Amino acid sequence: MSTIRITKQFTFETAHALYGYDGKCKNVHGHSYKLSVTVIGTPIDDPNNVKYGMVIDFGDLKKIVNKEIVDIFDHATIFNKNTPHVELAEILKNNGHHVILVDYQPSSEMMVIDFAEKIKAQLPESLQLHSLKLQETETCYAEWYASDNV
Repeated sequence: MSTIRITKQFTFETAHALYGYDGKCKNVHGHSYKLSVTVIGTPIDDPNNVKYGMVIDFGDLKKIVNKEIVDIFDHATIFNKNTPHVELAEILKNNGHHVILVDYQPSSEMMVIDFAEKIKAQLPESLQLHSLKLQETETCYAEWYASDNV
């Protein structure tokens, strides 16, 4: 049976600030992120299995990514918990805002690494995460490939 890659795309809105950065992104701002998740595996070859012919049901992949990423990061503000933004985070939280404190600079590059670890941990053993593409704007994105991280 052939090895196949399948991809599902997701969108979510998230704000962040890059503490210590020397450009405009040091300010709190938001993006309409597009996340492409590609997994690799062999289609199920058991004709009695309801998922026959699928590497993974797109709906099952959607459940994993929504639970681990989209439902958490959508309409949230992300700050590095090791910066003075923690003070702003507390003010926002106290006013009912959804704030996530992470232990990294919340750049697209670091977010895609975090997302890869979260998704890999939830995939069935028969599948591997092949790649992620996190598009921050129409012209800017970060990519993560399993083959680059062996």
